[in-house]
Amino acid sequence: MIHTLDLRFKGLPDTIAAFLVETSDGPALIETGPHSTFPSLAENLARYGYRPEDVRHVFISHIHLDHAGAAWALAQLGAKIYLHPAGERHVVNPEKLLQSAKMIYKDQMDALWGDLQPIDPQNLVIAAHGDVFTVGEINFTAWHTPGHAVHHIAWQVGDSLFTGDVGGVKIHRGPVVPPCPPPDINVEQWQESVALIRSLPVERLYLTHYGEITHIGEHLDVLEQTLLDWANWMRPYFEAGESHEIITPLFAEYVHNQLKKYNLNAEEIEIYENANPAWMSVAGLMRYWKKREGAFG
Repeated sequence: MIHTLDLRFKGLPDTIAAFLVETSDGPALIETGPHSTFPSLAENLARYGYRPEDVRHVFISHIHLDHAGAAWALAQLGAKIYLHPAGERHVVNPEKLLQSAKMIYKDQMDALWGDLQPIDPQNLVIAAHGDVFTVGEINFTAWHTPGHAVHHIAWQVGDSLFTGDVGGVKIHRGPVVPPCPPPDINVEQWQESVALIRSLPVERLYLTHYGEITHIGEHLDVLEQTLLDWANWMRPYFEAGESHEIITPLFAEYVHNQLKKYNLNAEEIEIYENANPAWMSVAGLMRYWKKREGAFG
């Protein structure tokens, strides 16, 4: 049994999810959300008769704070944290991750993300591509899916795939859009990961931002088209040497106009911006083009 847990990030619904998978060996979690929403996570678990200390297995898609920021708190309660090998050193010693986040979020760090503490290596389980982990009667299969982050895993459970960020962000009736924060955005790798998802025998996707998707082919088509559209929109500004200060309001308006085509209300647009800030995609896609400038020089 799979349950979507609404963590009500920044007090808004349908922004960040964690997923409770009930097994014959107790509850497992996919994603934790940020530590700032740990009380909400605990409240969600209580609705199904569990406490955080009952969770012994936590599968994270990647180490970004909106997906795995509370993993350390569950590890301190005894949970095993399953993650990509490239994320291991950053959760054992999160100083670099913390400093990077502080550069982006500055004085908003505590309010957005809460605390961040190291995880004991004994509580970590490193997941290679294709590894299968069994909890009770449930198999969790790790598929390495870079493009959004080099340390990204999509977790398959039966005919369901938990896509983290590689499956995009889709809120309510709005479009699917690609979250493109620095430093790891790679369009070509993302396309390869989308191709992998298409090849898997799954019938539904579960997006951390936000919820269940059953029209997989259409969803992935729009995701890939939008990823290419955003990258190509950004390229001439990169080539012209424009600053982020100039590009960001222009790109924010571009994205806002795309959302408006879906007749979203003000709260839905706010949720999109909280789940996937436009300014972060400017930073990520500009860095992507910088890495590729030799190919276009």
